[in-house]
Amino acid sequence: MQTEFNDTPYRLVLIDRLSQVSPEQWDALLPAHAGPFLRHAFLSALEETECVGAKTGWQITHLIAKDQQDRLVGAIPLYLKQHSYGEFVFDWAWAEAYHQLGKSYYPKVLSAIPFTPVQGARILVKEGEQAKVIQELLITGLKSIALENDLSSVHILFPSENEIQLLVDHDFMLRDSVQFHWQNQAYKSFEQFLEALNKKRRKNIRHERAQVQQELVEFQHIPGEQSTPEDWKFFYDCYAQTYLEHHSSPYLNPEFFLKLSKAMPNHLHLIIASQGGNRIASSLLVVDKAESKAYGRYWGALKYIPCLHFETAYYQALEYCISEGIQTFEGGAQGEHKMARGFMPQTLQSAHWLANPQFSQAVKHFLTRERAGMAAYVDELAEHSPLKSNTVLA
Repeated sequence: MQTEFNDTPYRLVLIDRLSQVSPEQWDALLPAHAGPFLRHAFLSALEETECVGAKTGWQITHLIAKDQQDRLVGAIPLYLKQHSYGEFVFDWAWAEAYHQLGKSYYPKVLSAIPFTPVQGARILVKEGEQAKVIQELLITGLKSIALENDLSSVHILFPSENEIQLLVDHDFMLRDSVQFHWQNQAYKSFEQFLEALNKKRRKNIRHERAQVQQELVEFQHIPGEQSTPEDWKFFYDCYAQTYLEHHSSPYLNPEFFLKLSKAMPNHLHLIIASQGGNRIASSLLVVDKAESKAYGRYWGALKYIPCLHFETAYYQALEYCISEGIQTFEGGAQGEHKMARGFMPQTLQSAHWLANPQFSQAVKHFLTRERAGMAAYVDELAEHSPLKSNTVLA
């Protein structure tokens, strides 16, 4: 696709690999709060190690906008999906219903960070350019791709809040989902954090940590800059073990993590658990110190110890956030059990456009009912807050 717009100085182009754009050009599109997952280094690492691509059902189809001097001025990270794995917004029922109409739901058009349920900008425009015009062109281009290729739908997962209204104005429907985030209330220590919890939750966490301590498990924190290939090999063994235990295959491969550790080490932090001198478990944090956020991405263990998961993936991560003064820790999608560890529910939205008017109307009614149910669910969760009643969130 290469489309000219007579009334604007811009044209839209589809590219099938991010290496067609330089890191400097791509990263210049990112807003200050974009975070690490939208960076050229992260997305290209997925492509170069073939974690995404036609073979995995993530056909690379980034949509970019160029000006008359052939300079990159806008973009949407984009994929043609042959399935709905690795997205964390579940539309399997939509796909089944679409097939019942005698139509093919896949491939669908998807803008998302693969395997990464984090909120952020999706409609990228270089600072100083005609932002509104370029955003309008990009969204119009998205829908044109679907219509011209007889594709079922366009999905934009977890866009930034300031993109939501623009998408609604272009007939995208919003869908709510819930994640669980921890907020740092200027805690000076983990013990001070525990004091902010009610007695039941405080007692439970101390009990869980004691179980791990009784097993003489020790923890090592390794900043990405200090990590070695051996560290990443061990981490990957743990990561793959988690998938094996769930009878599935890892989305990511060892080459991806090695490449990432070299391309953006300042955004990575490994936590490794050992017992008797032997490494037994690991978790990975992706860190955005500029935005004071840490993201819990993956964890795994080669040996079972009660509560080792909570200690390695949560409590050690929270201690790190407290020591580094990081404000927010995002523990990933789903998981009501996180509330018992001090995480609170957060509602995020995704945007969806369906080409078939009949099906779109049916989904619209479904989303209205689902949104009401989701709001009630969040209200119910809030009634079971782990925080003391007199604790005030910033």
